[in-house]
Amino acid sequence: MEGRELAKASAKQIVLTGVSRGLGLAMAASFIERGHVVHGCARSRGALAELTRRWPAPHSFRAVDVAIDDRVRDWAKKLLAEVGPPELLINNAAIINETAPLWEVPVEEFDRVIDINVKGTTNVLRHFLPAMIQRGRGVIVNFSSGWGRSTSPEVAPYCATKYAIEGLTKALAQELPAQMAAVPLNPGVIDTEMLRLCFGSDASSYPDPTEWAERAVPYILGLRPADNGESLSVPD
Repeated sequence: MEGRELAKASAKQIVLTGVSRGLGLAMAASFIERGHVVHGCARSRGALAELTRRWPAPHSFRAVDVAIDDRVRDWAKKLLAEVGPPELLINNAAIINETAPLWEVPVEEFDRVIDINVKGTTNVLRHFLPAMIQRGRGVIVNFSSGWGRSTSPEVAPYCATKYAIEGLTKALAQELPAQMAAVPLNPGVIDTEMLRLCFGSDASSYPDPTEWAERAVPYILGLRPADNGESLSVPD
């Protein structure tokens, strides 16, 4: 098989949520640079239009709020019909609450953090997993956090969602066929908009998303069925 055909044969179909900024955008760029095909979603139509100009077909980008199950269902149905089940499914989309003691977090804000971080992840799994399971292979990466394994004050809603991701993913891992894997992955501390909400200017002392992706993407691509159910972290 010639080089171009070999590269095409080894290219993975990757589904990635929260693709328009931060870690999602950096991962998309790095996956594509390595010859893989990315199908991403986010809420910002303007950002997605720019991604489509930058990375046209076979890549695809669609405006989807993962917290709305019907929108995720329609996206998954269309994508699965066009390209089949992904080899790699990454639930990256998440938000964090404005820092405040738990009792001061408005109910609407608390609900939105839960809806995107936990329900959004579950919605994506609900609509992509059956096709992956039917094929009998694939890796699911649900982004956790250091705050899914420890806690800090004034981010209790976010901590709650990431602890939920840990438990949800480890339980899911027990339900999958032998040649699949579900992994709760702590990306580490990265200088993103979310971190700046908590750390302010101190966030700049941490790696930016592009620098982080140079380590994270090869690590994610290397995940295998043997990693199923393990709480893992991107190496420093």
